[in-house]
Amino acid sequence: MSIGIWQIAIVVILVVLLFGRGKISSLMGDVAKGIKSFKKGMASDVTEDTEPKNISDENKDSENKD
Repeated sequence: MSIGIWQIAIVVILVVLLFGRGKISSLMGDVAKGIKSFKKGMASDVTEDTEPKNISDENKDSENKD
C-alpha cells in the first residue's frame, strides 16, 4: 500500500484549511531562521577548535589567583 498523489493532496489541503497560509509561512520562516543559526553556530565552533589550547597556561593562571 503506497501513498498516492491524491492522498498527499488531501493531507496538504487539510493542513492549509486547519492552520491557514499565514501560520504555515510563519512556521517555515522560523524553521529557516533556526537552520541558519544552527549553521552559523557550527561554523563558529569549527574556527574555535582549530586554535590549539595550552592547558599549562590555564593552570598557571589559576595558581596565581590563590
